[in-house]
Amino acid sequence: MIDGISALTASKSSIASLGAPSAAGSTVNAAGGADFGQIMNEVSGDAIGNLKTAEAASIGSLQGTTPVHEVVESIMSAQRSLQSFLAVRDKAVSAYQEISRMAI
Repeated sequence: MIDGISALTASKSSIASLGAPSAAGSTVNAAGGADFGQIMNEVSGDAIGNLKTAEAASIGSLQGTTPVHEVVESIMSAQRSLQSFLAVRDKAVSAYQEISRMAI
């Protein structure tokens, strides 16, 4: 399980590098909105944090230090975060495929 979280952390770093700001560390684009890469970095960071919290709660439950209801809440939160992140990823892949099919 820890290997999986480490892999997620590595993918978070690669996502952040895709949307790295080009000049002066600014993450605001010309239209005044936030940089997509920065937003994805924050979302993936939140998802990873939820997964780590759920993992810690599960371990605490096995050791008898965490109540069962907290474990269930943590796991459900991690599941929601992961499903949301996967939905965004699927939409991004779908958009990329749609763009690649466009005629020039």
